[in-house]
Amino acid sequence: MEKIVIIGGEPLQGTIEISGSKNASLPLMAASILTNESVILDNTPNLADIHTMGSVLDSLGVNFDKSKLIENNQIKLTYQESDKALAEYDLVRKMRASILVLGPLLARKREATVSMPGGCAIGARPVNIHVDALAKLGGEFNLEKGYIKCEAKSGLKGAKIELPMISVGATENIIMAASLAKGETEITNIAIEPEIIDLIDLLKAMGAQIEVGPNRKVLIQGVDELHGATHTVIPDRIEVGTYIIAGAITQGDLEIRNINFDHIKNLLSVFESLGVDMIKSDNNLKVKISDISKSIELDTREYPGFPTDLQAQMMVLLSLSNRSSVIRENIFENRFMHVPELNRMGANIEINGSQAKINPCNGFSGAQVMATDLRASVSLVLASLIAKGETTINRVYHLDRGYEKLENKLASCGANIKRIQ
Repeated sequence: MEKIVIIGGEPLQGTIEISGSKNASLPLMAASILTNESVILDNTPNLADIHTMGSVLDSLGVNFDKSKLIENNQIKLTYQESDKALAEYDLVRKMRASILVLGPLLARKREATVSMPGGCAIGARPVNIHVDALAKLGGEFNLEKGYIKCEAKSGLKGAKIELPMISVGATENIIMAASLAKGETEITNIAIEPEIIDLIDLLKAMGAQIEVGPNRKVLIQGVDELHGATHTVIPDRIEVGTYIIAGAITQGDLEIRNINFDHIKNLLSVFESLGVDMIKSDNNLKVKISDISKSIELDTREYPGFPTDLQAQMMVLLSLSNRSSVIRENIFENRFMHVPELNRMGANIEINGSQAKINPCNGFSGAQVMATDLRASVSLVLASLIAKGETTINRVYHLDRGYEKLENKLASCGANIKRIQ
């Protein structure tokens, strides 16, 4: 099993190019089921999750052409008429986002059988919101032997749908399905993450009629068919936040490129309030030597709130302050698994239910640590960059799911980091 070894203490100096968004790419890939023509995605990150979704789609009759992925981050997806409407457990269990094929399959094939995604390290993410919303479009559902079986013999029909809670995945699934439903669909209480707007932009380029309104509302006029399109994936805002923290804690001079500042306005205000020294120019950002001496209370919330995907990384930054801060996790019920590992490295973090109190610490020290999920993994990398001595991070396959060329990007800016068997 591979490990990452880091010797801390090196300031990051240089340039890091932000990759395309993983969380945007996955639903964009699923949308290829909605047309027989090719969907070409530029700026797609070369990540394990991309390959997993490609395998799921391939099993459903989508030709996943990844020949240009390594060279120029482009993939081509072409759905071929197929009798395949089964997403099997062995594929779906690897990534919960595989559930995103449910809506497109039901819309195109009028039937679908998709394995329940199964457990998740950071908490339960029930699929009943997806199922209930699709049922309002005319889908009939049964749960058999761990599979969601659904059909819509007469096709899907537009409806008024109010999601009971804000859900990114359910919003994506129902928007894709409604694009080919007969008549008008009105969905309220939708998630409005940039990744969802990116999906809507692709669907509109494919011929969908979608209008995003105020107050988390979207109107969709169903069309008979969609066509192919070429689309550029948005930059990964979570990667941006991660590298801003990396620049701030290592006291270097780091330039981060390919940023969409419209996607991170509230995030930047949080960093500014803590004293992170940043200079913006065009779509680039320079992070300078920063004095983190303030405290803050943060609540993870749906966009445009503070993202849960940056909660673990933020704990490393807040540990360097001389005042205590508080983070309340409101999205996932089990997303503090990185805390014991950070504490082993010298952090002083106290957990009380869904609240974490991050107290000042005397710095981090190298240790053997274990990654538990994607964002937890990168928080350990951040702590290792400033730790005294050597840190070995185990289970780094989590990192490969969401951070493209992480070691290369950090090493190019002076980090002492390497991957070993």
